[in-house]
Amino acid sequence: MTDRHAEARRAIVVVMDACGAGATDDADAYGDADADTLVHLAEAVGGLELPVLGRLGLGNVRSLLGVPPALRPGALHGRLHPAGPGKDSTTGHWELFGVVADAPLPTYPEGFPPAVLGRIELAAGRRCCCNAPYEGIAAIHDFGEHHRATGELILYTSVDSVLQIAAHVDVIPEAELYAICARVREVMRDEHAVGRVIARPFTGEPGGFRRTEGRRDLVVQPPGPSHVDLIADLGLPTHAVGKVADLFAGRGFSDTHPGATNAVALERTTALLRDVPAGLIATNLVETDQTYGHRKDVAGFAAALRAIDDAVGEWLALLRPGDLLVLTADHGCDPTTPGTDHTREHAPLLAVFADHGGRRHDGPLSDVGASAAAWLGVPTDRSVPGTSFVTPVDPSAA
Repeated sequence: MTDRHAEARRAIVVVMDACGAGATDDADAYGDADADTLVHLAEAVGGLELPVLGRLGLGNVRSLLGVPPALRPGALHGRLHPAGPGKDSTTGHWELFGVVADAPLPTYPEGFPPAVLGRIELAAGRRCCCNAPYEGIAAIHDFGEHHRATGELILYTSVDSVLQIAAHVDVIPEAELYAICARVREVMRDEHAVGRVIARPFTGEPGGFRRTEGRRDLVVQPPGPSHVDLIADLGLPTHAVGKVADLFAGRGFSDTHPGATNAVALERTTALLRDVPAGLIATNLVETDQTYGHRKDVAGFAAALRAIDDAVGEWLALLRPGDLLVLTADHGCDPTTPGTDHTREHAPLLAVFADHGGRRHDGPLSDVGASAAAWLGVPTDRSVPGTSFVTPVDPSAA
């Protein structure tokens, strides 16, 4: 068990999904050279209204319409870049906590080839329709009636390493869909070890199909240890809100909490800040990605950020002297660029902790996990990538 100093500490990492902060140096290889999610969003809505994030230094990270630079930033601030391939939630969250993949996860830009499709249908026990890159709402709109008439699963993918299966709850109950996806997860291995198999239940009538909150992500095992593992090995509690635990295939997290919508995830994070005395809290705020970024809803995206800004104001009032609060992202999803896919971008970084000094820090995504681990007293482990931007706990301090 760790010393009393570390036991009194908490590290809270909040991932504002898809809130990219400008194209990476290699973005052109992904077709994303012009991506700049937050900057373009601010321009599209005539300026963002984010007073709390602005005071912390968000306007110092990037020049954002409506969010002027702070004269004395209330947080360490900067931009983080991915060190490995990919631009999706799986690799983004992995990298934030020190897991950098050596090779890209498999993608299927033309749909799943016949041999793989046959493997999927055999495991599922049903035929599939669609089998193409598709935006999720469009997939159930275009294939929902066919699915209800035939019982065929709506199978679709994107430029990311995902295999998504949608089914109407009246045709396939959610529990059955989860079981189907679990079987498909088992057969998608080796060179076809897709990053995520995602269950997408939906309901409603033609013209009004809508997703339920029953999404479930079955993720391939991370290829190496993470900073979450190191924190858990220290004996500290590790809480995951939203899809974070799913993205690590459950590994390293002692407690999981719901977060299918931002409202639920924000409320649960606030409750944990009130109640949890020590350890790691890792939260994903999904709607800036799945609800607004992919659907190119700039007004909804901006409103979601304002709700996050309000919650951060509440969290700052709940912080204790031994707390580290990190606000960041996993990738971009620029709603003003062509297409509906993620964009290869930097992530913004805002970190509130004692003695942050309002300084700037730029580096790889993995610096977030390294800092959370150092803050909680984990001895430095050079086998897990990342360099801390906080002063580590002194193990001799008791």
